[in-house]
Amino acid sequence: MTDPIDEYAMQQLKEFEGKKFVCVTKDGLKLDEISEDEKKRNETLIEVIKDILGARVEKVQISQRLADSPCVIVTGEYGWSANMERIMKAQALRDASMSTYMVSKKTLEINPNHKIVSALNGLIAKDKNDKTVKELVLLLWDTSLLTSGFSLDDPAAFAGRIHRMIKLGLSIDDSTPDAPAAAATKTGDNDMPPLEEDKATPAAAGDSKMEEVD
Repeated sequence: MTDPIDEYAMQQLKEFEGKKFVCVTKDGLKLDEISEDEKKRNETLIEVIKDILGARVEKVQISQRLADSPCVIVTGEYGWSANMERIMKAQALRDASMSTYMVSKKTLEINPNHKIVSALNGLIAKDKNDKTVKELVLLLWDTSLLTSGFSLDDPAAFAGRIHRMIKLGLSIDDSTPDAPAAAATKTGDNDMPPLEEDKATPAAAGDSKMEEVD
C-alpha cells in the first residue's frame, strides 16, 4: 500500500470478515515469543545501542518480524506510520500541532540472528566503549531509517560514515594526503614561473650593453 489514499483508507478499515488489520511497520506485532535466554544474551547490546542513539529512539528491543535484515525501525501502534509521516511532511498547509502528538517515537528492533548484529554483540562484549561500536550503531540507524521509509535527519553525516567505510574497505589511511592534491603541489613547486624581476634582469643587462655601444 504505497499510494497516499491507502493510508487514509486503512485508518477507517479496521477489519475484514472478522479479522483485524495489523500494520507490520508498527509496534505491537505479535508473532513468536522471544526466549528469556535470548533476551539476556543481548541485554548489554540493547543497553549500549540505546545509550548511543539517545533521544533518537524510544526503545530498543529484539525483533520478532525480521529474517534477513539486521534491524528495522517501527513506530507506535497508534501513531502515524513511516509512510503517513512522509505524506504529512509533504503537505504545504499541514497542522503543526497534530504533528507533535501523531509523530510516534521510534523503536529500533534488532535481529540477533543476523551476522552483523552477532559480530557487533561480540565487539561490545570486548569493549563497549570502542569508537567503532558507535560508528557502526549510527550507520545501522541511518540505513534502518532509509529502509523503513523515513528521511534522514543529517544526510551529510550519513555520507561521511559511508565514505569512512569505503576508505576502510580500500585500506586508505586518513593521515595520508590525497594523491591528486600531492601531485598538484609537487608539480606546482617544480614548474613555478620566474618572478617578474628575474625576467627584467636580462633586459636590463641588454640595455647597459646598448648604452656602451652607443
